[in-house]
Amino acid sequence: MKMQEIKELTDKERGEKLSDLREEYFNLKFQLAMGKIENPGRLKYMRRDIARIMTLEGNQPVTEAKPAEAEKEPKKETKKTTAKK
Repeated sequence: MKMQEIKELTDKERGEKLSDLREEYFNLKFQLAMGKIENPGRLKYMRRDIARIMTLEGNQPVTEAKPAEAEKEPKKETKKTTAKK
């Protein structure tokens, strides 16, 4: 799956595709462990597709409003005393 195809998907479709790919990747890893996998090279492409979707999701703008740093109360600094022996 190419990045352009992923960008054209809606958020919901991307989420569904990601869960499907993760499930399929798990099944392929299980087949590999059992020694019954037909195409072990498919694992490589599955990892890449999962990474592409996750990368695109990470680049989405955050819609939640974050409090500004100026609005936060400054932390009180406390002096640490050291005990001399």
